[in-house]
Amino acid sequence: MLIWFLPLFLVFLMIGLPVFFGLLAAPGILLWMNGQERDVALLYRNVYNGMDSFPLMAIPFFMLAGELMNRGGITMRLVEFSQAMMGHLRGGLAHVNVLSSMLFAGLSGSAVADTSALGSMLIPAMEKQGYSRKFAAAITAASSVIGPIIPPSGIMIIYAYVMGESVAALFLAGIVPGILVGAGLMVMVKVMADKYDFPVATRKHTWPERGQASLKAFFPLLTPVIILGGILGGIFTPTEAAAVAVAYATIVGLFILRTLRFRDLPEVLSNSAMTSAVVLLLVGAAMAFKTVVSLSHAPEQLAAFILALSDNPLILLFLINLLLFIVGMFLDAGPAIIILGPILGPIFVSLGVDPVHFAIIMSVNLTVGLATPPMGLVLFVASSVSGERVEKIARAILPFLAVEVVVIFLITYIPAISMTIPRLTGFVN
Repeated sequence: MLIWFLPLFLVFLMIGLPVFFGLLAAPGILLWMNGQERDVALLYRNVYNGMDSFPLMAIPFFMLAGELMNRGGITMRLVEFSQAMMGHLRGGLAHVNVLSSMLFAGLSGSAVADTSALGSMLIPAMEKQGYSRKFAAAITAASSVIGPIIPPSGIMIIYAYVMGESVAALFLAGIVPGILVGAGLMVMVKVMADKYDFPVATRKHTWPERGQASLKAFFPLLTPVIILGGILGGIFTPTEAAAVAVAYATIVGLFILRTLRFRDLPEVLSNSAMTSAVVLLLVGAAMAFKTVVSLSHAPEQLAAFILALSDNPLILLFLINLLLFIVGMFLDAGPAIIILGPILGPIFVSLGVDPVHFAIIMSVNLTVGLATPPMGLVLFVASSVSGERVEKIARAILPFLAVEVVVIFLITYIPAISMTIPRLTGFVN
């Protein structure tokens, strides 16, 4: 009977029940109907146990660092730097949007923060230059998924926590795929700019002007260098690196750039606490949900079903990518990783797929799901920021989603894209 927990969970999602309550209600009801009251108590205890983890402390710290930088005007400096480099191209502001997302990804690791921070500046600016509001919102949502791919990444921290992988290895493996997504989006922007005659944002900046913009962006761009350098050098753990990022963002905002004020700190702390609470509650509920998954023997049944389809890992990777893409349409990346990671990961490792490679396949695919209709979270954030309806944004984003799907399959079938940097640095054999 317990095997029905997943269909019941999907029913709860379709009727609009929040994911957190659906993750707890579906297994809780079935355990109670099955007479397993003791397991119901275990289920709800595991909500706290799932959050009570030192590695997961990195998530609220990285979110706080991103909020500090956004409030301190650092986002604006990144946009100015991007505009100095690419604003002269046809479709310049769309290119600036993508490049800014790539740079912002190294600061916050959050697609939602990216959409909110950059969208509030770039969507109105793009409208003034003649872009349609739906296009501006669509490119903002599409580029924001780079946030959880390029390190630091909250999603990869969750995957490493659940699956026992190295956070540093996953961070390194995400660098090239994130850049590849950004480059692919820029190619699509260029194709559309030539076809629809998009405007040029600014004149071509001189090299001295670009140098000045680079100096303004120097301290923000140093953040990912400090984070990755400290982790790779063994100076601090990923959680400690997140705390260092908060300290660095505070010092830069308050004392170096002087763009952050002490009276801004209470609101910054409140906003980051609310965002972190949502993520950690979802993680806790998903870990509790995972307990029932193991009790129901669903992993073994699903593994047997998958292996019965084919023994060719290339075919199975194609099918799993389709499954993950569909899952990403309805479920946030964090809970999806916690639920499906322990089921799918061991299957593909047994077929010879490197665990870090599979982690990147899964993380990138589910991250793209954040911008996929009908339940993509960043679509709703982009709609809120732009004032455009979600349906219109969903139609406008389709060409960019096509690019991201192509990148997913490139990552899947060319392991060197994600594995080269971890291997060169000794984090993967």
